[in-house]
Parts: sequence; structure tokens; C-alpha cells
Amino acid sequence: MDAKTESDAASGKNRTTVERKSERELVVTRTFDGPARLVFEAWTKPELLTRWWAPKSFGVSFVSCEVDARTGGTYRFVFGHADFEQPMTFFGRYIEVTPPSRLVWTNDEGGEGGSVTTVTFEETGGETLVVMHDLYPSKEALDGAIASGSTSGFSETFAQLDALLASTGTGAI
Repeated sequence: MDAKTESDAASGKNRTTVERKSERELVVTRTFDGPARLVFEAWTKPELLTRWWAPKSFGVSFVSCEVDARTGGTYRFVFGHADFEQPMTFFGRYIEVTPPSRLVWTNDEGGEGGSVTTVTFEETGGETLVVMHDLYPSKEALDGAIASGSTSGFSETFAQLDALLASTGTGAI
């Protein structure tokens, strides 16, 4: 399968890895400086998600961010971009929410058969290993996501999350 490693440009370390594990699976891995509780909060609280989720180099910004991070809850992200007349909307539902160790959600904006994202948070010695696993409904769907560039910003996005965590120290975000 295709494998790709992205570097954190600020540190020069190979911290974020993006790997196509099979025809339908993309896995992104990174270790963050901070306890799992804080990293998990950054994934589930709108006021934190809006500070790191979208890669700045893409030129998109949040118009709105709604998160009901509980099993059966929903999310809805609306982004604006100067080059687009209409905002881009991403939405789905949470299949599993187990603080602070696991999130599973659907990506429903493409209609039935969207990808399912599973994120795990494993804390060791004050650092948290995050593994984000996207399972697409078909090889063609993953090929299309890669071709569109929608999977290319993980290193930058995760570096933004690192910066948010560093700005908060080890206290509450």
C-alpha cells in the first residue's frame, strides 16, 4: 500500500505519519505533548476545535462549529473560503464516545456510505499517542479523497493542535 510520512516543519521531526493501510483505510498517527484528557477535549469542544482543526494554509475558516460529543450525538462544521460562493459543510454522528480514550464518528456529507473515523488516545508519561483511522466505503472513495487533497493537511493540522496544547500548558484548556 502507499505510505507517506509527513514532517512537522517547525521541529523537523517526523511526528505525523499518514499511511494507506489497505484499499479502503487511511491511518494518521502522532504523539502530542499533553495528557489524554486535554487532547480529547481539544477534539470534542467547539471552542477548541475551531482553533486547530482546519489547516491554515488551505485558507478556510470556521463559519460555525456544532458538537454534541456523546454516543448518538451529532457534529456539523461549516467552513468558508474566499474563493467559494457557498460554504462547505461537513456533518455526521458519533457512534462511540469514550472519554478520554476513543471517538468514532460518521462522515455523512457525501450521502450514504461515507467514511467512518475512529480516533484513539493513549497516554504514556504525559504524552498522548493519537491514532486516527479513516475507513472509506470503497477503494474509489479513498482514491477520490486523496486526489482532492482533502487528506493532505494532517501534518499542518496536527501541528496546530500541538501549538494549542503547548499554549495551555498542562492545566485546563
